[in-house]
Amino acid sequence: MLNPLELAHRILAEVIVPGDLVVDATMGQGYDTVFLAGLKADVVAFDVQALALAMTEKRLEQAQLTAKLILDGHENVGQYIEQPIKAAIFNLGYLPKSDKQVITQAETTLDALTQLLEMLVKGGRIALMIYYGHAGGLEERDAVLAFVSGLPQREFQVMRYGGINQANHPPFLVMIEKRL
Repeated sequence: MLNPLELAHRILAEVIVPGDLVVDATMGQGYDTVFLAGLKADVVAFDVQALALAMTEKRLEQAQLTAKLILDGHENVGQYIEQPIKAAIFNLGYLPKSDKQVITQAETTLDALTQLLEMLVKGGRIALMIYYGHAGGLEERDAVLAFVSGLPQREFQVMRYGGINQANHPPFLVMIEKRL
């Protein structure tokens, strides 16, 4: 059985073809950036922490892949991308093995998500991995779920996937596909 992040990768890989523009909204340790670059997509990745960029650069170099890495918050995506995108991925929460006070915030996440949904092409997908077992995590989880629950059904299909018998706030996946 696939865990939520593995499922996110599989669902995104179904629609991404070489040359597609895709966004890693929270590059973190670089795993998603490397995954997307490995699909031969044009990847633009964001993070507010220099440590995240350094880790991602190292992973990309080891994999002999490239991506455009931006030291800025995902809420500023519109300042860097003006053309349509095929996909995006978010890993909400904090950067593992770093300052747990630096977390994604509901306000900036919803701002970034709103912009990316507008940029998303028909048939494009956005994956949101929601980690919420930290201070501030429940508020962001609830805000994101309220937002995506309100997306027009005619325009977007929204699905949720995650374990139900796991302890300690198991992360879950929200997938969005643009229908129109």
